[in-house]
Amino acid sequence: MLTALIDYDSGNLHSAQKAFERMTQEAGRGTIVVTSEPDVVAKADRIVLPGDGAFPSCRRALGAFGGLFEAIEEGVHQQGKPFLGICIGMQMMASRGLEFEPTEGFGWITGQVEPIRPADPALKVPHMGWNDLVIDRAHPVLDGIATGDHAYFVHSFHFKVEHPDHLLAHADYAGPITAIVGRDNMVGTQFHPEKSQATGLRLIENFLAWKP
Repeated sequence: MLTALIDYDSGNLHSAQKAFERMTQEAGRGTIVVTSEPDVVAKADRIVLPGDGAFPSCRRALGAFGGLFEAIEEGVHQQGKPFLGICIGMQMMASRGLEFEPTEGFGWITGQVEPIRPADPALKVPHMGWNDLVIDRAHPVLDGIATGDHAYFVHSFHFKVEHPDHLLAHADYAGPITAIVGRDNMVGTQFHPEKSQATGLRLIENFLAWKP
């Protein structure tokens, strides 16, 4: 089994690569390849899209790699390959993002990426650091992960989904902050599983075993 970790110059992939390599080895789940080549993505069994930075710049960067997004979309929508979006990679699954300027997303999960506005003005934005997960819906990628488990967040915007069924988990930051979304063969995490210790490694292991 081959898992493609997409590299589109959106940040340092080193920690994500190491975490996925560790779990593929420990669980016997094939191999990880870091790639920006559409042909490699087409051969992969699973696709992981990370991302750091601003929504508009990441969306443009992904589109600048000729044929890369098309290969991802074909694999996810036409072939039903399991997909995991991380941070901005998760946000780009939305209909659109509102960071700096309205920017069209993939439109895979209806909703938009909006600024975080905590009800408590003493809480800082960006939302940065460890926070407890609140599980809203059971899902195979959440096997062994429970409400109260910790995850590591770094973001100023969050994905407000239109349909509640697509919200798998949230965090409380003087108001709900979307933590995990999902539908069909697609899931996305706002937090960084590769930086979330036991919780993140378990989610990665679950994703590598997931058969939607």
